[in-house]
Amino acid sequence: MTDPVANPDETRVLYNAECPVCNFEISHYRDYSQNADLPIAFDDLNSAQLARWGLTQDTAARRLYVQKGGELISGIPAFIVLWQDMPKYRWLARLVSLPGVHFLASLAYDYALAPVIYRWHLLRKARVAKRAESSKL
Repeated sequence: MTDPVANPDETRVLYNAECPVCNFEISHYRDYSQNADLPIAFDDLNSAQLARWGLTQDTAARRLYVQKGGELISGIPAFIVLWQDMPKYRWLARLVSLPGVHFLASLAYDYALAPVIYRWHLLRKARVAKRAESSKL
């Protein structure tokens, strides 16, 4: 992985590729970005050097993180930064930036979506650990 702050014009996205929901959505953005030759990099938190992001794996798994211009952004504001950098999604960035929409989207993400997806992540990890433990016996 290159240094997340190496190119200040580049947007870097940190996501959990082991999460089916996260991977589905971010893979779509990654494919679109690559096809459009956009300066957006995507780092899987399971293989990224998280120290460069200043995050632990557990913290990184809790929500979407984007780095742009040396600033670390998370949650709905991170999605807005990502969408602003993709011409096809700028309309969505503008819509979700509207005060009322931003407030409701942030509530939904912070108190429903992100926590549910994170708990699902923890359950998947526990199942994998349990299977690994039972295969040792």
